[in-house]
Amino acid sequence: MDRINFKHSVIFFNLCILISPLYLMLNFEPIMICLFLILILGISHGALDNIKGKKLLKLFGYKSSFFFYLVYILISFLIITLWLIFPNIVLFSFLIVAAYHFGKEDTVFAFKRKFLISECLFFLKGSSVIVTPLLLQRNATNEIFQILNFNVFESAVFNDQFLIMLLCLSFLSSLFISNKKDTDIKGIMIMDFASLIILNFFLTPILAFTIYFCFLHSIRHSITLIFELDKSFESGIKKFVSKAIPLTFVTGVIFLLGIFFLNNFYTLDEAIYKVIFIGLASLTFPHILLEYLLEKNEKRT
Repeated sequence: MDRINFKHSVIFFNLCILISPLYLMLNFEPIMICLFLILILGISHGALDNIKGKKLLKLFGYKSSFFFYLVYILISFLIITLWLIFPNIVLFSFLIVAAYHFGKEDTVFAFKRKFLISECLFFLKGSSVIVTPLLLQRNATNEIFQILNFNVFESAVFNDQFLIMLLCLSFLSSLFISNKKDTDIKGIMIMDFASLIILNFFLTPILAFTIYFCFLHSIRHSITLIFELDKSFESGIKKFVSKAIPLTFVTGVIFLLGIFFLNNFYTLDEAIYKVIFIGLASLTFPHILLEYLLEKNEKRT
C-alpha cells in the first residue's frame, strides 16, 4: 500500500512538471475539460458512500438503506439552500472543512493521533490546497470567488504575509505528521506539497485544482477504497469501478442539469463554476460527516 502511494506521488509529481509548462502554450481556459474530469474522476471517489452508509446503518441496527439516502440528499440540499442565502458564511465554512478533509484524506499512513492536535495538523496540511492559489494566482482566484458571490480579499487578514505564514505551517505540519524513519513517507509529503506549488505557479486556479482533485486526492482515496474491497489490487479496482459507476453517473447527470438550468441566468463558464463548487460543497459535507460517524462507531465495536 505504501509503495503504491509512493509511486502514485512520483507519477503525479512528474505529471505536474510535464503538464504545467506546456499549458503556457495554450491561450484558453479548458473549463469543459475540468468539468469532465471532475464528473468522471473527482466525484467517483465518493461514489461508494452508499456502501459506507449501509455499514453505518448496520452498526446502528438499521437494515433499510432508504434512511441513509434520505439524510444524505437532505444535507446536500440544505447546503445548497444555505449557500444561496448565506454565500459568504457557507463558502468560508466549506474552505475550512475542505482544508481539513484534504489534509486528512491525503495522509496515506496511520500515525499516533491526539484529539485536536491531529485535527489541527490535518487542517494545516490541507490548507495548502486553498492557500497556494490565493497566493500565486491572486487575481484569477478572486475572480472565481466573485462569481461565487464571495470576496476573500475584502478582509485585511488575507494579505501576502498571512498566506505565506500559513503555507509554511502547512509544509511544516506535513513534515511533523510524517515524523518517521520511512523515507518513502517523507518523500510522499514533500512531493505532494511541491506538486501543488508547481501547479498553481503555472496553471489557472480551476485547472490546478482539477488536476490535484482528480489525479491526487481522488485517486489516493480510491486506492484506499480498492484495498478495502479486495486485498488484490487488480480484483479490487474492478469491484471499485463497477460499484462506483451508478452514483457517479447519477451525480454527473444532476451536475449537467444544474449547468443547463443556470445557463439561463449566467454565462456558461459562470454556470460551470457555480455547479462545480456549490455541487462539491453539497457533497463534501455529508461525505465528511459519514466518514466521521463511521470512524467513531467502528472504534466502539
